[in-house]
Amino acid sequence: MAEDAATSVGRFWRRRWCWVPTWPTAVLVLLLTAILGVAVLRGAEPFLAVTQRVAADTLVVEGWCEDYVIAAAWREYQTGAYTRLLVTGGPLDHGAPMSEYGSFADLAAAVLRRWAPAGTPIIAVPGPRVDRDRTYSNALALRRWFEQHGGVPDRLNLVTAGAHARRSRLLFESALGAGTSVGVMAVPDPHYDPKRWWRSSPGFRTVTGELIAYAYAITLFRPEPVPAER
Repeated sequence: MAEDAATSVGRFWRRRWCWVPTWPTAVLVLLLTAILGVAVLRGAEPFLAVTQRVAADTLVVEGWCEDYVIAAAWREYQTGAYTRLLVTGGPLDHGAPMSEYGSFADLAAAVLRRWAPAGTPIIAVPGPRVDRDRTYSNALALRRWFEQHGGVPDRLNLVTAGAHARRSRLLFESALGAGTSVGVMAVPDPHYDPKRWWRSSPGFRTVTGELIAYAYAITLFRPEPVPAER
């Protein structure tokens, strides 16, 4: 009877030997995992919120950002050797606050013009209405504007919000082409402490969301091909 039962079980299961860690090894693995987790927590926000300017006379700011970013872009324009300030951004939803401006680009440009002396070259470059890849679509709209107004510059600096910076730079580089060097300025988000972003709801949502979005951008996103030559 026992042999029949063993034969029956053997039809569905096989015995295998396997290696398992000893308790010192298990402790070491847990310790290394904890260290890696702490490193990710401490390093995620600085990695995403990168600031690396290039020498350029063109400054671009993402108009969808909050006023603290727009204000920082104006200060950057005043202190740098810039000859023009361009503002990107897609359409505002009908009925939304300030929807009479039509787009985030036009709204942010209007805010900047209130601070700037008359005649300051502040240019709104509205993007199309899209359901996904909005940053890249706005960057493509900027490229087309450049092509219609003297050509895409060799260098420019981009101002954006904190943890969005690394992804924005990546997508603007993809849209503008290999011939353009894109510098970036990440404006710190006042809604959370960047050194302890995981301790607040705004920080956790922002940083984890940007980590996922950046991973998508470098692995799954397939941008529209851009010619290398001008």
